[in-house]
Amino acid sequence: METYHSLQQLQNELREGSYTLVSVVEHYLKSIEENKHLNVFLDVYHSEAISKAQELQNKIDSGQSLGKLFGLVIGIKDVLVQKNKEVRSASKILEGFESQFTATSVQRLLDEDAIIIGSQNCDEFAMGSSNENSAFGPTLNADDNLKVPGGSSGASAVSVQAGLCMAALGTDTGGSVRQPAAFCGVVGIKPTYSRVSRYGLIAFASSFDCIGVFSKNIEDNALILEVISGSDDYDSTVSNKEVPEYSKQLSFNQKARVAFIKETIENEALQEEIKNSTLEKLNWLTEQGHEVEEVTFPHLDYVLPTYYILTTAEASSNLSRFDGVRYGYRAPEAYNMESMYKLSRTQGFGEEVKRRIMLGTFVLSASYYDAYYTKAQKVRRIIRDETRDILSKYDFIIMPTTPSTAFPLNSDRDNPAEMYLEDIFTVQANVSGIPAISIPNGRDKSNMPIGLQVMTDVFKENELYAFSNYLMNS
Repeated sequence: METYHSLQQLQNELREGSYTLVSVVEHYLKSIEENKHLNVFLDVYHSEAISKAQELQNKIDSGQSLGKLFGLVIGIKDVLVQKNKEVRSASKILEGFESQFTATSVQRLLDEDAIIIGSQNCDEFAMGSSNENSAFGPTLNADDNLKVPGGSSGASAVSVQAGLCMAALGTDTGGSVRQPAAFCGVVGIKPTYSRVSRYGLIAFASSFDCIGVFSKNIEDNALILEVISGSDDYDSTVSNKEVPEYSKQLSFNQKARVAFIKETIENEALQEEIKNSTLEKLNWLTEQGHEVEEVTFPHLDYVLPTYYILTTAEASSNLSRFDGVRYGYRAPEAYNMESMYKLSRTQGFGEEVKRRIMLGTFVLSASYYDAYYTKAQKVRRIIRDETRDILSKYDFIIMPTTPSTAFPLNSDRDNPAEMYLEDIFTVQANVSGIPAISIPNGRDKSNMPIGLQVMTDVFKENELYAFSNYLMNS
């Protein structure tokens, strides 16, 4: 098949008989095989994908009705469970574990005739910004194999970047969809918290975790989010608000009020080329007659510490269930119950996961609970209120997605705090619970992609998609 551009175009070509769906799936399976060195897929569902494609092709040939996503070949991050399939969270501690049910978001893709082609590598339990914290080795950036793809959903971003599938589902707890989207030059959205059911998502930090979408273009991204969003009897935290047809509301014909945060543009860590490309886009908006104004956000320095205190606290609780008894790995040399717990967790978890469990256990301990956890919850409320106050006066907030473009593999390993700074511009949306998207915005002098982040108020994904589509077509 020719290069993939959009799902609608492919569906038209399938109906016209330009291709068969089996040939499309075979094309992607061949691409996966040719790019194995990128280390994107942990499992490839070869025979199942071909079988599903043949089933759908029969439907096309016989004129039967088809789902919204027919023809879509999509990959799934290895933290979303599928019935009778192994899931690992890229960790040794889930070795050999198979799920007994399918995540709601995945089931909704299948119900609309998408074809799932495999599960994708990630940072262990979605903890990381480079996709290097995987028990199965790092994923490589397809534009420069010596650089990282971002994390934690880095492999999902690379799968779209390298043309190994048309789209991918990732998860975004502090920027894990948007940061890799920026590093790989694709579109990545984190929806409003509670927009998509978390049933079947292996939890990292339950009050932050969101399932997001990677794609080549806004149209496909909007359609996939439209399918997976909405109420779910299996998740009491998911919103019951009606889901608009995002994919049919992509025109933007109004004058927008746009804010940009002074502290992000003037941040010392911001790469000069990213600063320039962001300012160019803001100047272009001004020239088009949109209202663009600088605002201040004095609490920006507190966003990252707040995020890490709260997410590590939640992670220490969520990951306590992986103890060698109920799931996956159990240390073979354990000689009693206590040694089984200690050895299984020590050997099963990677260094970054253990670091965050220890930090989270510390901030939840009796002596420090009020000093750290309670205080961080109060600061989270202040950050949320101030962010939404800006969005009560402006339609959108624009800022760079990341302070730098993709960095070399194996860098910053001696200082985890430097790696955490990669999330400095993305965590605000997670702490506030608002939707945010990263779209491509040029390249740096090394020809690595630059991302532009757009944020808006809760449950305004339709406006976010329309405005982002307008920006991408400018």
